[in-house]
Amino acid sequence: MKFKKPIHRLEIAKGRYFITFVTWERLELTPNARQVVLEACQFFHNQRYQIFTGVIMPDHVHLLIRPFLKTETEFWSIGSILHSIKSYSAKQIPKVMKHIGKVWQDGRYDKLMRDEKEFEQAWEYIRQNPVKAGLSKTPEDYPFFWEIF
Repeated sequence: MKFKKPIHRLEIAKGRYFITFVTWERLELTPNARQVVLEACQFFHNQRYQIFTGVIMPDHVHLLIRPFLKTETEFWSIGSILHSIKSYSAKQIPKVMKHIGKVWQDGRYDKLMRDEKEFEQAWEYIRQNPVKAGLSKTPEDYPFFWEIF
């Protein structure tokens, strides 16, 4: 099977990625808005990508994902995955919190997980993010944290 070259230089077939994206000017999302973002992230889980773990923080999102095949020769790009999540959630957030204007900063931080150790460290970083921020005592207590086993 031959694969097209990825759009983003770090995107490779079957790659696993740690991704972070941030709200516009560190806008603080309400709990209802964070729920909207969590649902937007989960919407194409197991269709366009697999989410291993993710957390929706008040002003940023962390995901650990693997994009799936879009066609026989092309994977869903991180850009198209995040466009879908950001676009949908940006339209829904004003329905659940008082906000007019831009919701998300352009761009993202993404890092290809090169080995199991890096993958496990990223997973644990995401798990502990709400705990370190003082938003919950355990990752499982934080309502906007999600992981698979």
